[in-house]
Amino acid sequence: MQALDAAFSAVADPTRRAILARLAKGEATVNELAKPFEMTQPAISQHLKVLEDAGLIVRRVEGTKRPRRLSNRGIEAMDQWLAMLRNALETNYDRLDQVLEGMEKQKKAKKR
Repeated sequence: MQALDAAFSAVADPTRRAILARLAKGEATVNELAKPFEMTQPAISQHLKVLEDAGLIVRRVEGTKRPRRLSNRGIEAMDQWLAMLRNALETNYDRLDQVLEGMEKQKKAKKR
């Protein structure tokens, strides 16, 4: 659960969400990721460290460059947890539909 807490905490920040959205389009270097933001490269690097520590992105070494990309493992863990919540909501909505259907049948029966 700590990894999940770190992941959701990391995506609570709008800059980090924007970085993840950019990385969804493909790998990028720190300088490429820093371009759309009015912040220094060290500030972007701090955001990247939070995302890496949360398991949402990974980096690879390519000479002097360290391009980042999304980490399937971190994103998948969040997706599985959200899927559990979606399933619980669907179950609740199905039960509500059944209750409403029963109420509608009772209403029609009383009119007869």
